[in-house]
Amino acid sequence: MVATLQLPIYLVFMFAIFGLAAWALIDLLRRPAAAFVSAGKRTKPLWGAILGVATAVSFAAVPFPKGIPTFPLFLALLCAVAAIVYLVDVRPAIAPYSRRRPPSSGPSRGGGW
Repeated sequence: MVATLQLPIYLVFMFAIFGLAAWALIDLLRRPAAAFVSAGKRTKPLWGAILGVATAVSFAAVPFPKGIPTFPLFLALLCAVAAIVYLVDVRPAIAPYSRRRPPSSGPSRGGGW
């Protein structure tokens, strides 16, 4: 009885961790490398390596359908920690440096005759 409840809950947690890591990696890829330096955070390649490994490990942690979880849970939790640190600490810090600016329409015509 308990085992029939544990597997779906475990599966939901593993998919959530994978989704979180993938979201962090996709967000990282969309940010310019200069924003990391300007915000005083670690470099984009380092965060890319951390989140790339976290996404791969969290994908491997998702059990096969109707399978028994064999992957160590603590590794999946470390992946979640890496993604959460990026999303909660790094992402807000680099956001002001990576905003897109509206396209300029050329020289302004204001002022003067």
